[in-house]
Amino acid sequence: MKAFLSFSCLILLVTACNTPEKKAESMSADSSKSMMESSSEEVKYPYTLDKPYKNWQPGDKKNTQVVLNMLKAWETKNAAECASYFGDSVDLSVDYFHKVIQHDSLTAMLEHSWEDYATVNLKMDDWESVISEDKKDEWVTVWYKQTWTDKKGKTDSMAVVNDAKIVNGKIVVFDEKVRHFPAPKK
Repeated sequence: MKAFLSFSCLILLVTACNTPEKKAESMSADSSKSMMESSSEEVKYPYTLDKPYKNWQPGDKKNTQVVLNMLKAWETKNAAECASYFGDSVDLSVDYFHKVIQHDSLTAMLEHSWEDYATVNLKMDDWESVISEDKKDEWVTVWYKQTWTDKKGKTDSMAVVNDAKIVNGKIVVFDEKVRHFPAPKK
């Protein structure tokens, strides 16, 4: 009888020790399932889009390389190389400027953009390449700080976000948003 009682206690002990792991696994699976179900639920946003959301996915890293190479070429005053990363025309929006530029006018415009600068330095904060679920739209976004010294010796800087639409490996839309840093208090 003692042996039977000892054996029963051992079985209860083993069962009790194994149950929390199985319960934890079960709870983990339940919470994962719950998270997946909640992320696929319909969400009612307070705003609507003119076009449906494109369900963006991670894009091709080569597109990021195109944009970064273009920016490096501009930073180092290589207008011809910089222009080589753009398509036959580019819808260009930068601080206080918006125009569709034909490729044959791009190099001269890029050279003109350096007129007031002695030096420019770009310090990258982050970048991301995305593609729409239907594979029709590819964009690269870069975040960086641009610091420059003008030809009079004054140094300034601003935060910049660029969105570049890529078609067949070329930039066809370049949209720049900037935040000018406030002047230092005197």
